[in-house]
Amino acid sequence: MHVSYEQAEQAIAAAIAEAKKLGTQMCIAVVDSGADLKAFTRMNGAWVGIIDIAIKKAKTACYFGMNTGQIGQLSQPGGPLYGIEHSNQGLITFPGGVPIVDQDGVLIGAIGVSGSSVENDHQVAKAGVDVIGLADLPSHPWRT
Repeated sequence: MHVSYEQAEQAIAAAIAEAKKLGTQMCIAVVDSGADLKAFTRMNGAWVGIIDIAIKKAKTACYFGMNTGQIGQLSQPGGPLYGIEHSNQGLITFPGGVPIVDQDGVLIGAIGVSGSSVENDHQVAKAGVDVIGLADLPSHPWRT
């Protein structure tokens, strides 16, 4: 099961609306369950350097089925995932990437947002997820 193009467009529209409420310009990426780019937008005025970050946040959230901020907490020195950001051609381990889960608890994709504070990035990503699915996966032994 994959996020559809229509769902990806709905998520991006909701994320754009949230970014506008916050008065920020962002890049927003949606990937399917295989971590392949499904839809992307760069809002007017968003930095060019955040294109890659938004896409990598979406891929990171999809690869591990976790919010990127959670992975960041686990990847600190001495943590169980220390160094993980060097895998998969580079991961982003700070907030702004959120998995997209369907009503049956199946991962169908992820959204990645970059362009503001990490708190705003996560808020905008969550707004995109909320219109098409859930942001929480079933429990997993190392997902905290």
